[in-house]
Amino acid sequence: MSKWKNKYVIGLTGNIGTGKSIVRKMLENLGAYGIDADTLSHRAMAKGAPGYEPIVRMFGQWILKPDQQIDRAKLARLVFSDPEALKILEGIIHPLVKGAINLLVQRSSQDVIVIEAIKLLEAKMDEDCDSIWVTYSTPEQQLERLIKFRSMDEQEALQRINAQPPQERKLAVAHVVIKNTGTYEDTWRQVNQAWERYIGERGYKAITRPLIPTKKGAPELIVNRARPSHVREIAAFFNHFSNSGKKYEAQDIMAAFGEKAFLLLQADQRILGLVGWQVENLIARTTDILISPSIAAEQAIPILLSEMEAASRDLQCEASLLYVPAKLATNNQIWQQNGYLPRRPEDLDNQTWQEAARESMVPNTTMFFKQLRQDRVLRPI
Repeated sequence: MSKWKNKYVIGLTGNIGTGKSIVRKMLENLGAYGIDADTLSHRAMAKGAPGYEPIVRMFGQWILKPDQQIDRAKLARLVFSDPEALKILEGIIHPLVKGAINLLVQRSSQDVIVIEAIKLLEAKMDEDCDSIWVTYSTPEQQLERLIKFRSMDEQEALQRINAQPPQERKLAVAHVVIKNTGTYEDTWRQVNQAWERYIGERGYKAITRPLIPTKKGAPELIVNRARPSHVREIAAFFNHFSNSGKKYEAQDIMAAFGEKAFLLLQADQRILGLVGWQVENLIARTTDILISPSIAAEQAIPILLSEMEAASRDLQCEASLLYVPAKLATNNQIWQQNGYLPRRPEDLDNQTWQEAARESMVPNTTMFFKQLRQDRVLRPI
């Protein structure tokens, strides 16, 4: 039983490159509140954050970049080649991450929490969880993903893989094993089956705003949070109204559910607009904004933004980043009226926000920024 009253806590772990984040996103789409312990560890060592000074004192000034931030890549190369150095670093970071997790869980409104942590067992965070879920992939798949998705060379990827305990240690304590070795549909099937067994419907919130008043005689507008059953409708909507030139298939949208969530603006069960967004490291990033010509953008966008922000605040987000297509970006009035201003990543006054902005940047879009809350987890002391 978890230490948090009225919360069901899933501890999600697995070795590097086995798809933990994909499974966490799937669980979030089913209604869980997701916490990525690894990104919290990055926050803990940012300049001014609680872990910064102890790490610099222990490992020296040479790990700093010109802007005095810790060079995480340089630090990683050191600790993953020296088990004792890794143990020292974890001794600094793990208590800070556990404190941040405790704060986030206490503030969350969701009944179901998923804590993703590669060091869930080593940091003894599993003791605070109701069930342990472990992702598994073959070593060949791990290597391929680290090279393809994390831009590592083969030597660095193998170093990371070999620095971790055998996967069997995690599998031995798992209540649920998700074999992320096949298609997205197969992974979804396993996640859904495990959710039904352990959670049921207690975590899912299907509709964020049931009815939105419209002009007399016009159909009522509904905002739905999409589920995998909507993939064909979403793909058709993209193909009809997107200017990307790409033809979307249902499996493309299914794969997208491993990265983001979709909010659908509907009338008479027809999709009139959508946003695709993800929450990572307490930052909301909206990478898809698509509106049908049958509804005015001035009407649809505020509704979708309001629901996205409400869901993001519910997930304790600090800031919202929008990547707006050129056709919509020229209408500055819509964005300004909703509190958004155009920004470049380097204009943001927080390293975490800058990194998020660069990571999520969508070609041929303008980035708009809005701060959602003043207090921050692991805020510099």
